[in-house]
Amino acid sequence: MDSKDKKQLSETDVCDLFITPAIRSAGWDSMKQIRREVTLAPGPVIVRGNMSSRNKKKKKFADYVLSWEPGVPIAVVEAKDNNHTVSHGIQQALGYAEILEVPSAFSSNGDAFASHNKAPAAGEDIETEFPLEYFPPPQELWKRYKTFRGIEDKAEKLVIQPYHEDTSGKEPRYYQVEAINRTIEAVASGKRRVLLVMATGTGKTYTTFQIIWRLWKAGVVKRVLFLADRNILVDQTLVNDFKPFGSVMTKIKNRKIDPSYEIYLGLYQAITGPDEADKIFKNVSRDFFDMVVIDECHRGSAADDSAWREILDYFSNAVQVGLTATPKETKYVSSITYFGEPAYTYSLKRGIEDGFLAPYKVVRIDIDKDIQGWTPPPGMKDDLGQAIEQREYNQKDMDRILVLNQRTKLVANRVMQYLRATDPFSKTIIFCEDIDHAERMRVAIVNAAGQLYLDNPKYVMRITGDSVEGKAELDNFIDPESKYPVIATTSELLTTGVDAKTCKLIVLDKTITSMTSFKQIIGRGTRIDEENNKWFFTIMDFKKATALFRDPDFDGEPVVIYEPDSDDDPVPPDPDYPDNDFDPEEAKEEPGVYKVRVSGVPAKIISERIEYIGPDGNLITESYKDFSRKQIQTEYASLDAFLTRWNSARKKQAIIDELEDHGIVLDNLAAEIGKDYGDFDLICHIAYGQPPLTRKERANKVKKRNYFTKYGEQARAVLTALLDKYADEGIGTLESAKVLRLEPFKDMGTPVEIINNIFGGKDRFDSAIEELEQELFKQDESA
Repeated sequence: MDSKDKKQLSETDVCDLFITPAIRSAGWDSMKQIRREVTLAPGPVIVRGNMSSRNKKKKKFADYVLSWEPGVPIAVVEAKDNNHTVSHGIQQALGYAEILEVPSAFSSNGDAFASHNKAPAAGEDIETEFPLEYFPPPQELWKRYKTFRGIEDKAEKLVIQPYHEDTSGKEPRYYQVEAINRTIEAVASGKRRVLLVMATGTGKTYTTFQIIWRLWKAGVVKRVLFLADRNILVDQTLVNDFKPFGSVMTKIKNRKIDPSYEIYLGLYQAITGPDEADKIFKNVSRDFFDMVVIDECHRGSAADDSAWREILDYFSNAVQVGLTATPKETKYVSSITYFGEPAYTYSLKRGIEDGFLAPYKVVRIDIDKDIQGWTPPPGMKDDLGQAIEQREYNQKDMDRILVLNQRTKLVANRVMQYLRATDPFSKTIIFCEDIDHAERMRVAIVNAAGQLYLDNPKYVMRITGDSVEGKAELDNFIDPESKYPVIATTSELLTTGVDAKTCKLIVLDKTITSMTSFKQIIGRGTRIDEENNKWFFTIMDFKKATALFRDPDFDGEPVVIYEPDSDDDPVPPDPDYPDNDFDPEEAKEEPGVYKVRVSGVPAKIISERIEYIGPDGNLITESYKDFSRKQIQTEYASLDAFLTRWNSARKKQAIIDELEDHGIVLDNLAAEIGKDYGDFDLICHIAYGQPPLTRKERANKVKKRNYFTKYGEQARAVLTALLDKYADEGIGTLESAKVLRLEPFKDMGTPVEIINNIFGGKDRFDSAIEELEQELFKQDESA
């Protein structure tokens, strides 16, 4: 094929005719080792108002991923059509190689290959170009990968142990593959303690299953103990991610460890306790378990830490894996101090940027008594007739020391106001100071919900450690198929581990100073559930807890702060935890605390603001209208610049799509300005202060002109119907290829008949649409 013909080929043609044959000729197996068009990350969700969309420009999509064995990627190849240079795609390939943590990246336009080698031998160039027929064979790139990752020959058998293949076709995501492979490589190299840090909602349990499966199938481990601190975590794991283990798996019950199984799931509380008789893990030998996995290993009080530490110390010869979303980092306690640096970290921020986790918007609400404080008048008594201490009460006292019933009602009313304005059946968790506060909030929501509660008394439930009825509804709350309960009031029980995929609103009426607790609570909303249209979530903050978003530790790299001197104990001492840190005995109220309860003191909201995640990943505080104006003016500095671009675009939808990539969803602006205005008028009005016309007004102005006289009767009927479609639905429908299949066009003929018989072919039909748009958006309305 000559170079002229080659330049006419699409990128797909170049792949099929040149790149794929070259790779296969080098010895790569097209079934097992070559994967084409691999979506690594779908792209972040952009949230504006109550709408959301994917930023398709930030989708991570590799043309080729080459693997030594399935699940062990070792190289990426980026393809371009022949109008680009050979190395044009190398930077893109390097980006994918970086997230996959592989050393080999290639680019090709069908003429040759450009190569980037992150593990060059002495004297070897990092970047080179070579003919198509010299693409490296699998053995060469596998050897390079082993060097890059520090894999020794003796570890190779374990490193390539196959994954469990799911019959449903489910495959691990790229970061799960990396977490699994890094752990397997660590164990293969002789490491006995491994820490994985993965944000809530990223599939830690599924990742763990694949790790255990591969080690178990390879014969490296025979008996495995998986420990969690919540019954629901164990039960979810048993029936979901760990299900393939089948009959070799058991849940530890009745304080007995049955030696006839191989995979054991259990609660800390089921195998240990304060008394020696409770420590049933000692009923088996120290070598009984070959592997121990601690889920949420950051958790808890000093007692919790000592519990899992005591178990790990007993099974000290086992491979020990710690899983956490938030490694505990204080002056005294650190998961990293015990496990060492994480083998792999996948953060909340990265998960949102990739589009695997839901972004959030924050509604910060200040209440007068919280911000300005409240001092009782001299001699005032509370609802029980007790004298109220004469001092100023502020936000930290609310619902801990001082109970203002009007404040609780205000919060409940604001929550229901938001739900009624969006979706009254959005799953909602309200985090309260303690169980007493959670119950009072339940009552306040009942009264604020009114008919919604009367229709079903499970509309709101208190789900706390002491409530049998509430805990019985936990499965229904997290089940996407179950409509009720809609709202859960809680204190601590729902802070961790509960897989509430459809949770769309998190309400914080709880003082939170612990970064660990904050991350866990935010994690309740981070899961995306496409089937149930859950793409983002909202945080409603009444107690300034979201100030922690601005803390550099919110999503920073974990750091060990405890640094013992040579004479110090290398094990960090047990700390005194703040009140708000996790307490597994949630049902135990703090003894001796008397709450001042006052009914007659009014409370009101004094300020409210909404924050969004901006294009740079940081929270921005401004109205959506102001945000949109700035973004549009960044793209088009003046009205003339915008009009020039709009009028020259063959498809106006392309401009709308571009704006969406910058976070501007015009449907949201329409909801704020008026739903009858079209995209063109919304843009001109918001960004440049032009008076807007409704779509119907624009359509009617076109109909009044003599524009249609040049067309025949049938063509006029089609164009008039298209104008009506624009007036009803907007520019997207007008430009849609499917519009001619809808009413009333079906009565005029098939799409092919309309285009060919009425307009004389596709080019003439397209020209008619373009001219119709020019008439619609004429600026000189006197014409």
